[in-house]
Amino acid sequence: MVIFQRFRHLFREGLWIVVGQAMLVIGSLLGVRLLTGLLDPAAYGELALAMTLATLVNQTVLGPLAQGVMRFYAPAVEQANLGGYLNAVRRMTVWATGAIAILTIVGLCGLAIAGKYDWIGITLASLVFAIVNSYSSIVSGIQTAARQRSIVALHQGLEPLARFLFAALFIVSFGATSTVTAIGYSVGIILLLGSQFIFFLKIIPKEMKWASSGEKLQQQIWDYSWPFSIWGAFYWLQSSADRWALGLFATTEEIGLYAVLFQLGYYPMSMATGMAVQLITPIFYQRAGDGSNVARNAEVHKLSWLLTKLSLGVTAGSFAIAALLHTQVFEIFVTKQYRSVSSLLPWIVLSGGLFAAGQTISLNLMSQMKTQKIMRAKITTSVLSVIFTFTGAYWYSTTGIVIASILASFVYLVLMILLQQRELGSIECREDGS
Repeated sequence: MVIFQRFRHLFREGLWIVVGQAMLVIGSLLGVRLLTGLLDPAAYGELALAMTLATLVNQTVLGPLAQGVMRFYAPAVEQANLGGYLNAVRRMTVWATGAIAILTIVGLCGLAIAGKYDWIGITLASLVFAIVNSYSSIVSGIQTAARQRSIVALHQGLEPLARFLFAALFIVSFGATSTVTAIGYSVGIILLLGSQFIFFLKIIPKEMKWASSGEKLQQQIWDYSWPFSIWGAFYWLQSSADRWALGLFATTEEIGLYAVLFQLGYYPMSMATGMAVQLITPIFYQRAGDGSNVARNAEVHKLSWLLTKLSLGVTAGSFAIAALLHTQVFEIFVTKQYRSVSSLLPWIVLSGGLFAAGQTISLNLMSQMKTQKIMRAKITTSVLSVIFTFTGAYWYSTTGIVIASILASFVYLVLMILLQQRELGSIECREDGS
């Protein structure tokens, strides 16, 4: 009976994740169709370049904090220290935001001194979007750890709808420019965050004690999170190099074409595999506890391999479907001026799937508090990816970028497999020793 109840609970959680991710994928695809009908490839390329700034903030500052916040929710609840945990999260979020604000002012002054006045508006709008979107990720992380699946799923599903609809509204009202689009993005995500916060308040018990400052937890979150910032900077280079390489060796129009290709192939692949990751993450963290128990770590390791195999299976199937239907996909989701790159769709799908499989392995190591051990693999992958990307863009433009993406994702997957095998050997040695 207990097993049946657990299965039913897990099935219900999984169903909400599927609903949320399905809404996310559909909303993203429809949003691409909407914006490609309103923006020409050059403006779309400018928007893609500006959004790399949002990625920088997410990968190096608030994104790493969101990872630590999600990881330490379960231990805080186990230790009856939710008040201290939330105090620690609040302080760290304020400090991170202050640091971003200072850097933003410096960056805008730099643009003004360089005479790049036309980039000030879109830069500011992109950074506002990045900060608010990161706040949303932090709140989602806590709600995910608390296993509020329906709330997280619905807001994740509504995110692209809110972002693209407000962007389209602003474009129609104020003009089809990249700056106006970024402002629309920001307004949409601000409204979504307000809704998230209303539901977030409901997980805080009325009788909860706020006396604890959470200084110990704050240090633990920092120790866990800072490696994410280090490799996040390198990952930002990896994930942004494609746009900047095309900007250097091609045109903003070419960036726009590639951005659409990436959104139709890489993003849906990552999202589809992310459904399983989102379902299993809090389960991994709860089963691993504080990461010190050998038996619990071994159990998480087995689950990780199962998830990785599932991810690779989804990748293979998606590659085959994209190879057969890439023309039809582009006819449905983008206007005619973007369809020249449709033949590259299955290959960018393959790249996204290989990277997602590597991410499932890293989840196992993060559950065991091994963030510093995977830093070298992530940094190595990012450096190689940048080299592959600029070389590919120089010789083969967009096609070269796609080839570089596949190579980088494959290298990342292999490195993560080797690292997990080494950690498995360490677990087996500790079991034999015990």
